[in-house]
Amino acid sequence: MRTAQKIAVVVVVLYASLLAGLLAVMRDPTLFGKVMRRVPEPAFVVIPFKRLWFIARAGRLKPGDAAPDFDLPAHNKKSRVRLASFRGQPVVLIFGSYT
Repeated sequence: MRTAQKIAVVVVVLYASLLAGLLAVMRDPTLFGKVMRRVPEPAFVVIPFKRLWFIARAGRLKPGDAAPDFDLPAHNKKSRVRLASFRGQPVVLIFGSYT
């Protein structure tokens, strides 16, 4: 019986280490993509990827907090648009794919 308990403890520790590693990798989407290419399909049955993703990618902003500043290339690709330049004005941000 002790052997079975030792094996169970080792399996739980390895599983927890795997989840912690995935959680760390998920904080960098580029690295996460590279890792996910190598994950075998049966892993999707035993690893809670969706829940881990929500934990890893959860922001720290609360309703009413100021949006973090960022800048992006303008549609003409000759200039850049910075969010802070619109401070005090209403801004609508639309993120998504239209393909």
